[in-house]
Amino acid sequence: MIETIELTKAYGRVRAVDGLSFAAAPGRITGFLGLNGSGKTTTLRMLLGLTRPTAGEALISGRTYADLDQPLRQVGAVLEQGISHPGQSGRAHLITQAMLSGAGRARVDSLLETVGLTDAAHQRTGDYSLGMRQRLAVATALLGEPPVLILDEPANGLDPEGMAWLRRLLRDHADAGGTVLISSHLLAELAQLIDDVVIIADGRLRHAGPLDDLYGTATHRLYVRGRDPQRLRDAFEAAGAKVAGLSDPAGAAVGDGVTLEVDGLSAEEAGEIAFAAGVPLYELTADVPNLEQLFLSLAAR
Repeated sequence: MIETIELTKAYGRVRAVDGLSFAAAPGRITGFLGLNGSGKTTTLRMLLGLTRPTAGEALISGRTYADLDQPLRQVGAVLEQGISHPGQSGRAHLITQAMLSGAGRARVDSLLETVGLTDAAHQRTGDYSLGMRQRLAVATALLGEPPVLILDEPANGLDPEGMAWLRRLLRDHADAGGTVLISSHLLAELAQLIDDVVIIADGRLRHAGPLDDLYGTATHRLYVRGRDPQRLRDAFEAAGAKVAGLSDPAGAAVGDGVTLEVDGLSAEEAGEIAFAAGVPLYELTADVPNLEQLFLSLAAR
């Protein structure tokens, strides 16, 4: 379990993080979202013992990072670029990190294969592309087989194949009972991966809970086109929906392509109402807000 309890970090009069409380559970992938300057990176640094909180607690398995036994074996982290010496090979970097963490060298070659760097294992990391450095950072985080992963923008520089690889790797980790807290600006990719979402703005919590619940709070709009737009409008409004898009009902010809915008009904309800009204439908489209829209609406409040 990753948990923050009334976590606060102040720099003078400025509160970068202000009374933040949320949890990331084992067996689930939690997305941690916030605009630049929202306090997201400061929160992750407090979780990893790199920044001291002004107040509150940042806990992993009920303890602060500094109090963990063999923390590198319990928590794997990807926080920033440039973690390796540019003159070292990828393999030499992992061997060095394995010795420092007490993980041993046995996993190095298998991890290079896992992250797709076997062919570049003896290449200088200074010559790695951004995507290759990200793969190496993920391999470093996995060295100690930690149950907890904390990842800040791990998908930067990855191509579509790399994105798919990262999704599979993190899903397998969570399915095996691990805890994943991931921050990313690539919200379309994140939406395919996460189970829960935490959104912060100005250092404060805006939303925390399952991703499906966040979608459930959104207003869904339907776009409906049928043979008789006026009869459809009347039927939908009789069912309590708000309808727009038919500016001149009296002049609308049969099948003239008028599309109605309908709020307050599900697609199933709209279809049943149209069937009961005896109006054939030509189009029924649900405009469901995506994660980016929902995030921006919450972060901007």
